[in-house]
Amino acid sequence: MAHSAKGVPRLAALDVGQAARVLSEVRSATLSGRRAPVPPRPVIEASWGRVRRGGLDPDHDVRAAPLSPGEIERRRRDSPLRHVLPVLREGLLSVANVAQHIMVVADADGRVLWREGSPSVLRRADGLGFEPGADWGEGVVGTNGVGTPAVTRRPVQVFASEHFVRSHTSWTCTGAPITDPRDGRLIGVVDVSGPLETMHPATLAWVNAVAKLAEARLRELHLTALDRLRAMAAPPLARLGGRALAVDKDGWTAAMTGMPYVARVALPESLAPGRCLLPTLGPCTVEPLPGGWLIRAADTPEPERATRVALDVAHPRRWSVTVSGDTGSWSHELSPRHAELLCLLALHRTGRSAADLAADLFGDPARAVTVRAEMSRVRRYLGAFLEHRPYRFCDAAEVDLLLPRNPDDLLPHSVAPGVVRARSTSQSRAAATPKSGVR
Repeated sequence: MAHSAKGVPRLAALDVGQAARVLSEVRSATLSGRRAPVPPRPVIEASWGRVRRGGLDPDHDVRAAPLSPGEIERRRRDSPLRHVLPVLREGLLSVANVAQHIMVVADADGRVLWREGSPSVLRRADGLGFEPGADWGEGVVGTNGVGTPAVTRRPVQVFASEHFVRSHTSWTCTGAPITDPRDGRLIGVVDVSGPLETMHPATLAWVNAVAKLAEARLRELHLTALDRLRAMAAPPLARLGGRALAVDKDGWTAAMTGMPYVARVALPESLAPGRCLLPTLGPCTVEPLPGGWLIRAADTPEPERATRVALDVAHPRRWSVTVSGDTGSWSHELSPRHAELLCLLALHRTGRSAADLAADLFGDPARAVTVRAEMSRVRRYLGAFLEHRPYRFCDAAEVDLLLPRNPDDLLPHSVAPGVVRARSTSQSRAAATPKSGVR
């Protein structure tokens, strides 16, 4: 029997039935605390650990109440995933039907919004509660091809007894996350599932490739929307003096005048017409435009900046930074990479060089150029509170780092060596005390 470097059987090297038997032994031994014949794959072992800490019983199929038909329709209308359904269907459904699979599209909460494919497999899925409106988050139904990719932020194939809940072990699921190209935010997961005998190792690469095509389509739609906003904003910008720009609802710049180009402006979560304070721009006047905002920067000096920076990485899938002070506050949702960078800087208040951060993120100090590029993007919305040489939060910033209760749940998607070290020791909690300057 062929094995991977970690000892897990290579499923391509043995028949499906034999693989299922091996994994059944691995699951039974691991969950009962005995030594398994081979260890589970790291992504599966990590998922089982999260699920067990959450109190899920592997021998009981517990299901959350499905959404009402009205709520399903509302989520479908509000989800950006509706724009890429044609891409997903074209890339997955024809093969899925032949291979006795179904395609499932879920939102960022793990709620199934669309489900199509082989009628016979759809009926089998009904028996598992794998239906529109169902909650297939990892914390609800255990390790699976919808909830686990949402947590790890990478494609995952869950075969047979790699599922945590026993009733799912006759199933194989392969899911890939779909992120919003504008900000890296998770918007959902596309999954191809079916009976375990239909498993094929190439399914993982196939599903991930189609998910990337969907993200490319979202990027095209965003650029088209910016073009429309640019045409709309051109006449008022031509009449204005001073610094002004037109941005979409997420702060991406469509056009500007009287100032150097910036790709994006960090906007408050709730922006309204009138006067406001924006990071990097200072006092501004905001007016609505179809599809965005017209922002006029005031010529008066910027008021005293906020001094408290709250970095929230307590949630397993959503992370944010909030800056507040006497002049107000604003928040910015973080991409997975920026959450890693800022968390590492919060844990190392004395600073990290570009090479240090490259080692922390990639295990390779030579990738300093990549780190500098990412830090330049971070500085677009947080530059007033960051120093460089080395990279660090400025001394005037009072940094609060909000961590999960269990260190193992810190940025669970991340495989960055610096984050892995923080999880495996108590350093992250020690660094979150006032003594270290991080709360």
